[in-house]
Amino acid sequence: MCLSMSGKHFKGHEVSCCIKYFIFGFNIIFWLLGVAFLGIGLWAWNEKGVLSNISSITDLGGFDPVWLFLVTGGVMFILGFAGCIGALRENTLLLKFFSVFLGIIFFLELTAGVLAFVFKDWIKDQLNFFINNNIRAYRDDIDLQNLIDFTQEYWECCGAFGADDWNLNIYFNCTDTNPSREKCGVPFSCCTKDPAEDVINTQCGYDVRAKTDAEQKTYIHVKGCVPQFEKWLQDNLTVVAGIFIGVALLQIFGICLAQNLVSDIEAVRASCLFT
Repeated sequence: MCLSMSGKHFKGHEVSCCIKYFIFGFNIIFWLLGVAFLGIGLWAWNEKGVLSNISSITDLGGFDPVWLFLVTGGVMFILGFAGCIGALRENTLLLKFFSVFLGIIFFLELTAGVLAFVFKDWIKDQLNFFINNNIRAYRDDIDLQNLIDFTQEYWECCGAFGADDWNLNIYFNCTDTNPSREKCGVPFSCCTKDPAEDVINTQCGYDVRAKTDAEQKTYIHVKGCVPQFEKWLQDNLTVVAGIFIGVALLQIFGICLAQNLVSDIEAVRASCLFT
């Protein structure tokens, strides 16, 4: 509804309520998920004492999984807030920010996908470097330790390209000067599981790399996580591609809806201005 110079109301071009409240409803869920992710990340850092000693963020030699929650939550929070408030208040600036931000994320995802396909060997080398770097820091952070254990258990692997990668860790290496009880061993997540065991044997990897290669196969998974990840991608290529295409279409749909709403709002304001 517009107000004319004479003070009378008249019906002009209207903003689509369906688009407006669809964007609002979708983004308020997105925003709440962002708040939850940020809350989990901050709680995890508080439990580890990071919030009381911010400088300790740089102390960890490997990757802190908490960053996944904080970065993902931060992006979701910003996008959700801009889309939610922008739609509810018909704020074109916030809606345009939402569209551009979502467009940048889509472009970065597309670029990363193309580069990963073109530079496969480089990606493999970087993945190898990333895993080995985190193997060194295995005992330094409980979240990183749980992430590595989950990865090795899920893909039934050990190390980046094999169990000997655990020589990089000061507790598991086979050097004569290593006083650790875990010397020449691997974490329990490398061990083959016995279906008859109800309780996990956390010492199953002790001294296992002191055995011959043939004997090791009886106790642990000898394949590395990089080749196992490649195999998993090949086996689940359809599902992975479907997820990426679905996410991309959802992003494009969100951008189009936001732009459509911006056009409606600007059209309404223009019709009211010139009548």
